[in-house]
Amino acid sequence: MDTNLKTAKELHSQLIDFVLDAEGDLAVSLEAFSAEQLANFSQSQSQAGVLQEMVLNMFLTEGMVGDKKLVDIFLESHPDLSPEQSDIVNGWERSFAGLFAANKISDDGCFLRNWLTDKQYLVKIDEKEQQQLKRAKEGEILLARIVPINDSSWMFSSPITLMGRLGKPKLAVAIGNFKNNYKNNLYGDAPELLEEAWLSVEKYHQNFVEFFDSDEVTLPGYQLEQKLSELQEQVQESRLAAAGIDSSKSLKEMAQDADVSDEEMTGVAEEMGVESKVLSQVLDSNKSVKMVTPKVELPTHLKKAEAVTVLSFPRWGQIFLTNYTQFKNLLADNNIEEQTNSAKLVQEYLESPEIKACIWQRLSEEYPQQLEKLLQQVLNRPDFNLETDYVDLLKEFNKNLNVELPEIASVPLHLHNLFQEALSEVKGKSSKKGKIKSKGGFGS
Repeated sequence: MDTNLKTAKELHSQLIDFVLDAEGDLAVSLEAFSAEQLANFSQSQSQAGVLQEMVLNMFLTEGMVGDKKLVDIFLESHPDLSPEQSDIVNGWERSFAGLFAANKISDDGCFLRNWLTDKQYLVKIDEKEQQQLKRAKEGEILLARIVPINDSSWMFSSPITLMGRLGKPKLAVAIGNFKNNYKNNLYGDAPELLEEAWLSVEKYHQNFVEFFDSDEVTLPGYQLEQKLSELQEQVQESRLAAAGIDSSKSLKEMAQDADVSDEEMTGVAEEMGVESKVLSQVLDSNKSVKMVTPKVELPTHLKKAEAVTVLSFPRWGQIFLTNYTQFKNLLADNNIEEQTNSAKLVQEYLESPEIKACIWQRLSEEYPQQLEKLLQQVLNRPDFNLETDYVDLLKEFNKNLNVELPEIASVPLHLHNLFQEALSEVKGKSSKKGKIKSKGGFGS
């Protein structure tokens, strides 16, 4: 075994033993962290043992005990470690989980390509991992967590879950599941992509407010979808203009203006995942090309709703509700006791995962006294105080107080292309069978 790998593996085992043998605050922190993380895996197909090991490894580098990082506590407790050993442990803050494509598998290592960010890593392996990876084929997808050994090589710090060589539709689904289960690791090795995604959410919120002249709008479902399509069109037009592209011109005209041949355009398109047959049809046409982001379609129940309220937030994105006006009217009415449906509506808002913490925050700011009185009545808690008990109430009903990257966020181009190609494959199979209906979305 590689000497550096052996040292790193031994240190990793010491860190795990240190955590599992700990008592007091560290043990409490581990228990709380594990409970929170395992709740995210309620729909996971993974084996329980593998899941617990993955969560433990997440705690090693993400866990906090009070205001101190676990790694710092470990190093303080092991002053006998050499500077080189301490550097290895400190480097584990760069650890992350990912969906990787395995390539160039050998007896001492392999190259992994992180499908989420398109970055590649040289990973050293021990004998046990070597035996497991012998079964893997070139390009096979695996789920694992890796940590750096030094500046040039990494190692596995969690069990390896082999998922096989996935076709595009199944790979897109796997990425969607990863996004749901490992929210903090979506772009774990590419903070620049994460920052760009968050900026896109803020920008879309600004565009929403400018378009509707408000961050809250209520319309019939069918009309709302039309308006959202107009908003997307407007956003795309402004992006094209900012890039110096005349959207009124056809792709062929733009290629001619740039002195780019059809063959060169085809080559570029193929690199981006666009089939040459499709491009040839476009080049032969003088139709204007609308290079837009994937269309956001409302679910059927929202399309058919008499009224849908959209609330836009700079971080939470857009929340779609069919009974928000009803809830607001309930709070605006001074005779809350006489409202027969108040208890049912409040319970729905507390229990439904679709009602995010930001909705409760807005209601508490607009109707503080009325909301406090309503909650006292419905929950039978006469001493409930909105100012002091509000956060605990949201936690009680499993409302996540931390903002998660919403669906409207931009995704890297290679992921966008994968999802589009996966959707095309599913639609192609559906049209042949005439039975299956495809669904859109992140990783669907």
